Amino acid sequence: MILTVMAAQAAGRPVKLALTRQQMFALVGYRTPTIQRLRLGADGDGRLMAIVHDVVEQTATIHESVDPTAIATRIMYAAPNRRTTHRLARLDVPANSWMRAPGECPGMFALESAMDELAIACGLDPIELRIRNEPAVDPETGHPFSSRNLVACLREGAQRFGWQRRDPAPGTRREGRWLVGTGVAASTYPSHQRPATALVQVDQAGNYQVRIDATDIGTGAWTALTQIAADALEVPPERVQLKIGDSSLPKAGLAGGSTGTASWGWAIFDAAQKLRTRLHEEYGGIVPAGGLEATGEFETNPEAQQFSMHAFGAQFAEVRVHVDTGEVRVPRLLGVFAAGRIINPKTARSQLLGGMTMGLSMALHEASVLDPRFGDYVNHDFAEYHIATNADVGTIDVMWIDEEDLHVNPLGAKGIGEIGIVGTAAAIANAVYHATGIRVRELPITLDKLLP
Repeated sequence: MILTVMAAQAAGRPVKLALTRQQMFALVGYRTPTIQRLRLGADGDGRLMAIVHDVVEQTATIHESVDPTAIATRIMYAAPNRRTTHRLARLDVPANSWMRAPGECPGMFALESAMDELAIACGLDPIELRIRNEPAVDPETGHPFSSRNLVACLREGAQRFGWQRRDPAPGTRREGRWLVGTGVAASTYPSHQRPATALVQVDQAGNYQVRIDATDIGTGAWTALTQIAADALEVPPERVQLKIGDSSLPKAGLAGGSTGTASWGWAIFDAAQKLRTRLHEEYGGIVPAGGLEATGEFETNPEAQQFSMHAFGAQFAEVRVHVDTGEVRVPRLLGVFAAGRIINPKTARSQLLGGMTMGLSMALHEASVLDPRFGDYVNHDFAEYHIATNADVGTIDVMWIDEEDLHVNPLGAKGIGEIGIVGTAAAIANAVYHATGIRVRELPITLDKLLP
């Protein structure tokens, strides 16, 4: 980036830097590898008495990046004795960075795999174990949850998936040369917001212009923000013109951390409310000649210090493992989520489908191979770095629980961009155990880990 700036200054005109695919593997960042040790202690009824989650992860010597790998463990289940630790190893490797659902994703893989093992040790159904350990308040802070519908997700998902027909014994269901198993895992992701400012203007014809430096990276922000503005202004969406993606517009945060709609939408909602108030108080609701405008902003949510705010979900997976080759197929995935008010069902479903597909890819395919001599990646292209394609994805079903959380923001909406990936890998790994009796604790689940 620095070279690009220097070149632009020297040339006196815009300069674009283009990276090859191979260069991007080293320069753009990646999820840190983790070594996790998780210990669970439960009483005779399967109620957790102790949770210990210790994490070691790597970072580069030139830039420090730490994933909150064990953070989700602090809020997931009730237990009187709890400990989480994070330790960093500084290595001469390319710098790691955010990867979708940063620490929650690998951390919840460990926790939800361990919960599956605990359910087996206790002789309990994995869903029943999770329900028995549902906390009344946030175990870490003691704050009430702004909303928490994990149990509803588990129960609804179990019914929709046909969980009640499951024989809990591993390796008992077989179709030809394929062993068949099913697994479940919970998922969670925090509900955060970032400061944002928006401008809403109205012209003489009663058309509204909404201006905010938001970004649509393909997640549907154009649609969702237009809907939010139209709802707040109480006008049809076709009367709203949205402009985003320009640094000259009112300042807003980046598209990341599942914060976009919740943050940008809050600022737009605030601006729309102010504009409506002005129209009614100053002009009796009549749009004046020459137009009128109002600026809305969001800085911090005061209720964030009073409530624990998270989205939750339950993931269900069916897998088939070939007895001769160890090949794993996932014909069926189901995700049930409680993520606040869903602004646009079509774009939300697309986000959740994408997250679950990414979780499947994490479970079965994705692995970076580092050359220890040079500290760079050997499989640095899509010929050798495998990701899920259409042939890998069977039926994926997505649904959500009706939930409107006005503690999180005036829209009642939580983030949905990353919750879909969080529990998927654990659900698949748990299903692989159910199919084969082999517990895989290291991802991806490749053939060599099943053939022995």
